[in-house]
Amino acid sequence: MEKEQYPVPPSETRRGGNNSIIIHPAEIDTPNHQVSPAMKSSSSPSPVVFGESGHSKKWWPWLIPAFVIANVVMFIITMYVNNCPKKSLSCIARFLGRFSFQPFKENPLLGPSSMTLQKMGALDVKKVVDGHQGWRLISCNWLHGGFFHLLANMLSLLVIGIRLEQEFGFVKVGLLYFISGFGGSLLSALFIQSNISVGASGALFGLLGGMLSELITNWTIYANKVAAFITLVVIIAVNLAVGILPHIDNFAHIGGFLSGFLLGFVFLIRPQFGWFGQGYAPLGYIPPSAKSKFKTYQCALWIISLVLLIAGFTIGTILLLRGVDANEHCSWCHYLSCVPTAKWSCKTEPAYCLTTQIGNQLNLTCSSNGKSSVYLLPGATDSQIQGLCTELCR
Repeated sequence: MEKEQYPVPPSETRRGGNNSIIIHPAEIDTPNHQVSPAMKSSSSPSPVVFGESGHSKKWWPWLIPAFVIANVVMFIITMYVNNCPKKSLSCIARFLGRFSFQPFKENPLLGPSSMTLQKMGALDVKKVVDGHQGWRLISCNWLHGGFFHLLANMLSLLVIGIRLEQEFGFVKVGLLYFISGFGGSLLSALFIQSNISVGASGALFGLLGGMLSELITNWTIYANKVAAFITLVVIIAVNLAVGILPHIDNFAHIGGFLSGFLLGFVFLIRPQFGWFGQGYAPLGYIPPSAKSKFKTYQCALWIISLVLLIAGFTIGTILLLRGVDANEHCSWCHYLSCVPTAKWSCKTEPAYCLTTQIGNQLNLTCSSNGKSSVYLLPGATDSQIQGLCTELCR
């Protein structure tokens, strides 16, 4: 799963699948029954009745499928607005009409142009700071760069999200998803300010982070917890490692993961084993000593995480609105999102072209690589020129 980033059109000033881990609470042994004198005098034994426990309740997952449908609908609307045949010379799958995709050179993910994504609400730091469009920190999480991008993220959301919603319900999982998505966008906006960014993977990494912290804070009630912990850590590490490839916004992944990790200690805390066992005691059983609902370390993690979340979101939002570029204060942090190698470059400068229109002839020269090309295109529109410029500069 990945958050995509794209160059900003020159007319403006410059934004995969995981395995779920299903772990079950340890079996609870029913203590030897202690009965009251009244029960002893009964002539015939009564059936043992066990109390209900909220932990055993399984929720019907409807919110995560609704999120998937909403993301698909948003992608269809985005492609409708994009209208490739009207704005580009060449399109993929032209039989789809206005839903056809931009050329591979412009968008290899089978999707819209960067101008369309920007119009639909992609994360653009300049517009957030100078245009006071803070809503983009949320809207970008519901947009996707292409069909492949959408497919990978939605499959991941179904695999991870449904299990969590079954265990904790739609309210907690919905808050975890939304707040993690915002956290991912916030960190991305502080570090990636020359490109636009879209995708739900910040929220998806938040769900993964929540799964990890839920396992940690509820450690005592789980069986096979070490194996589950190692597996989760490996899955998270692999997905974060993929983020060092170019054109992937790994800062959104990291921000979403950290937000979800802290939120898991707040939202996904479970009662400790001893207290939970009391809910299953037979009627008439009197426990030797009542245990508190949560362990001390659970309460400590709850307080620390809540403080860190509030402080982090507050400081991050203030820095963003002041137009701070976090790269100026951390010279090595850019390597967290892209590591240059002999096979690829991490430079993602916006595409700019020198344009000359002579009659029906359009001459373009890319300012970044010096390539030139001539097109027979009478009355070229800005969107057509931008699409051709993007292809020429790649």
